[in-house]
Amino acid sequence: MAVYQTHSEEETIALGQEVAKGLSGGGVVAMFGGLGMGKTAFVRGMARILAPEAAVTSPTFALVNEYGGDPPLYHFDMYRVGSWEDLYATGFFDYLEQRSVLAIEWSENIENAIPPGSLLVTFERLGETARRITITQKTEDEVL
Repeated sequence: MAVYQTHSEEETIALGQEVAKGLSGGGVVAMFGGLGMGKTAFVRGMARILAPEAAVTSPTFALVNEYGGDPPLYHFDMYRVGSWEDLYATGFFDYLEQRSVLAIEWSENIENAIPPGSLLVTFERLGETARRITITQKTEDEVL
């Protein structure tokens, strides 16, 4: 487990960049935390490394944004996913089979579908712009 504290959006972006440097195709980054916690900023940092030309926006209405890159970066928003049927409809399981990197916001809604080996990134509000960001890895036998 690694615990970080960021004090601005730019620091959260920088942490996303550092995490992205350790990712390869097939990587999953499952993010947990409420609205306005910095999840999209974190993905913006990931994209600076994995898909530098990407214009990162929250995929709230599209459910998934494709940013390109090598490996490709896909950005999911699972806020409105409330059932296994909804999850299947997003194409999520097809994306897991590709050698891409998946960044998933609102992972609380799909906890049981997150594969072992995924990075679990939890955002906690400490102040207006300060965040505690905890990163762990889901183990083979872990049930969330």
